[in-house]
Amino acid sequence: MESQETLPEIRKTVVIDAPIEKVWKAISTSDGIAGWWMPNSFEPVLGKEFVLHAGQYGDSPCKVTELDPPNRVGFDWGKDWHLSFELKQLEDGKTEFTLIHSGWDAGKVTEFGQPHTAIRGVMDGGWEKIVKEKFPAYIEG
Repeated sequence: MESQETLPEIRKTVVIDAPIEKVWKAISTSDGIAGWWMPNSFEPVLGKEFVLHAGQYGDSPCKVTELDPPNRVGFDWGKDWHLSFELKQLEDGKTEFTLIHSGWDAGKVTEFGQPHTAIRGVMDGGWEKIVKEKFPAYIEG
């Protein structure tokens, strides 16, 4: 039976000092995503399956489920998660980037047997650093 105890999505937003086209490349190409997150076989094709090479955690199967250039790309990650990257062009030539990591459920465990409740906290901290530090540094650097 499915548990109904959904945990809140992780949502991180940052403003990047770069035009939306440049930021779009960082979230919609394999090299771009590898530059600030992790190696992968991503291709910006709806329905395309790809792999995230998560180092010690092995390879995670993913599938592109949302593609709306240059505003949004989203994919299913592993068995439960969904990740969306959203962009919004701001008036001053800057771009707002929002990462949304959903699919959390208190009754579920990851492929590695770790409860979502525990991993969500770890991921929340990880995304904070990636979105607020690594992502801007990659694009603006």
